[in-house]
Amino acid sequence: MILAIDIGNTNIVLGVFNQDKLITSFRLATDHLKTTDEYASIIMLLLERNKIEQSGIKGIIISSVVPSLIYTFNKLCRKYFYQEPIIVGPGIKTGVKIHIDNPREVGADRIVNAAAAIKKYGAPVIVVDFGTATTFDVIDKNSCYIGGLICPGIKLSIKALHTGTAKLPEVEIGKPKRVVGTNTITSIQSGIYYGYLSMIDGIIEKIIDELSCDTKLLKVIATGGLGSIFVEESKYLDIYEPNLTLEGLRVIYEKNN
Repeated sequence: MILAIDIGNTNIVLGVFNQDKLITSFRLATDHLKTTDEYASIIMLLLERNKIEQSGIKGIIISSVVPSLIYTFNKLCRKYFYQEPIIVGPGIKTGVKIHIDNPREVGADRIVNAAAAIKKYGAPVIVVDFGTATTFDVIDKNSCYIGGLICPGIKLSIKALHTGTAKLPEVEIGKPKRVVGTNTITSIQSGIYYGYLSMIDGIIEKIIDELSCDTKLLKVIATGGLGSIFVEESKYLDIYEPNLTLEGLRVIYEKNN
């Protein structure tokens, strides 16, 4: 079995694979102040509760957009699993050809998503990741990562609306029954949901124009915590893949072993 770890700004997602099958996954809050031992105690408990033997983990791969936690988890892998993890970054084989101004600037999670999307759906493909930031990653018909967009995440927008105003509350995101809200809560929910939906479809339309590809060949994949609520309404999102990043980590692990 291999342990895949994706360290994000808001959450840390872990998945255990038995060959190519994801058998369980966990989600932890990202905490810069937690020590190696504190993270280890939580992870060991979760593995135990899911009847996964620590000794059964034969490989570990990590992607991170939080540099300070790479050391923490690197130490955790060595101390508790007696293994040197693969850290996604320069020098690691990903199978993704990166054609942008500075390839080192691309977040590890975005390359991991691209690797999974190419493996599963081929190219061209667009990945929309609804995380702390909402990102669009574009892979052309030649399976080259050619860039993308970075937008404020949905939860960040809700928090900014709340903290930047005197009377607007912080609300839960969800799909409203109507576009026109009849009170403050539903008005905010509608503005966030339909505002983001329009942004998503509008951006994808412009990407399609730039790619000049046959839309019948193009797949548009949604991933990330809030992606599922937009797939049904969007004109372009084809499918929701909640474990795309974990799947990408497995693909890259295999390429490096």
